Amino acid sequence: MEEKILLIIRKLIYVFLPIVGGGWMGTACSDFLEVDVKGKATIPTFLSDPQGLYAGLVGTYNKMYLYVDNEFTKYGDVAGNMVSMPMAASSGDMVAQYNFTSDESQITGAVGYIWRKIYVAQANANNIIEYGPKVIDAYPTQKAYCENIVGQALLIRAMCHFDQCRAYAQSYNYTADASHLGVPILLRTPGANDTPSRATVKEVYDQVLADLTEASRLMTDDVATNRYYGSLQAVNCMFSRVYLYMEDWTNALKYARMAIGSQQLAQGNDYLGMYDDLTKQGEAIFRLSGDDMNGYLKAFYQSSCEPADTLLSLFDADDIRLKLLRNGSKAHCSKYEATVVPNNEPKRDDPFVFRLSEEYLNAAEAAWQLKQYSDARQYIRAIVERAVGTAKAEAVMAAYSDITLIDLIRRERVKELCFEGHNFFDITRWRQDLVREQKTTSTMKRMACPSDYFVLPIPQDELNANTSMQPNPTVNSGINNNSMVDE
Repeated sequence: MEEKILLIIRKLIYVFLPIVGGGWMGTACSDFLEVDVKGKATIPTFLSDPQGLYAGLVGTYNKMYLYVDNEFTKYGDVAGNMVSMPMAASSGDMVAQYNFTSDESQITGAVGYIWRKIYVAQANANNIIEYGPKVIDAYPTQKAYCENIVGQALLIRAMCHFDQCRAYAQSYNYTADASHLGVPILLRTPGANDTPSRATVKEVYDQVLADLTEASRLMTDDVATNRYYGSLQAVNCMFSRVYLYMEDWTNALKYARMAIGSQQLAQGNDYLGMYDDLTKQGEAIFRLSGDDMNGYLKAFYQSSCEPADTLLSLFDADDIRLKLLRNGSKAHCSKYEATVVPNNEPKRDDPFVFRLSEEYLNAAEAAWQLKQYSDARQYIRAIVERAVGTAKAEAVMAAYSDITLIDLIRRERVKELCFEGHNFFDITRWRQDLVREQKTTSTMKRMACPSDYFVLPIPQDELNANTSMQPNPTVNSGINNNSMVDE
């Protein structure tokens, strides 16, 4: 049934999933609200009390999981230059994105799924945000509880707009004033006759910041106490990430520091353990629960994708992070292969959304850009020292002057966040050419920046259904562009 539903955002009316055994219910064709069937609950009825509001939040996280634990996170790495798909053939999961041959007609692949899954999660969040104030008014004794739920929904909506913009629009700094096309801003489920068009990237980011500001007003937990739910600390992480993309270095540093607080990076076995043992929080600030879900990242990196030589060559032989990227002498990502899993679910993985290491890296990059070199060194040294030990860290740090320190910061970001969906988006915001390993199996070895191919095409079904939706140049038209270089 789901395959028959057009990717038309103005008709996405989504029902929330109830809590089953403390976990998240899987998807089915009955997920879509059938308002005309007798006995079915309407969204206003479902979201009329705190219990319904919470159940709706759990359903929203479920839908967010479906895009984060699959095509979106994969895209952030396979389109980059640090992974290899040695068995890549003419077709298969993410091969088109690996080869930069994404097509608007690929509705059942990354092009269509990322677009649609993000909108489904966003539609869920919008309903909580819409009906939450009514529940707060009706249940004043549970105001703080309900406000926290609405705050989490605002965080999710901010992430949905931001992530969709990263996939289907050029980076914020593509134009001087970010006036290029972004994605539609949807603050409610569109009506049957609505035809939303694409806002500018600046307008999208402004909305993201507005949602985060409101979320920070409603949430009070400075440090995440439950890694599977958004917190004020997660909101600060998101602020830092967004401002980093905007090159607003002052605010990127400010919010990274707020997110870090007094927390220290996970060390040694505690660092490795947060990947291997899903019962441990480690340095996780926010990760998504794979309870009762199929872990698609786990399956993908087990069978289709591995660390490229361009990545492995960056590491010192004693770097602790190599334990997550090698299986004996074989290159292999094990970030999604936990051996200690609640309920012994063999297909489970819990992808990170925010963890403390990213905040240290954000702080280092922003501090360097502000010429606060001492602070930049402090933050990046913590990452290096955790990886290779104090003695080697001394030598590494000594090799970089204040001016060249940015090279180390970027290098460490690549190593630390590999296979977590950041690489390609960092390349584009850094305005770098895409250069892959010489033995890459991809048909695309090098691509000059800027390029029309640095974004996905708008799905053709969306263009057909919504006459106000603007396509992306080249990737939607199929016209060749001289910024695409295949060597």
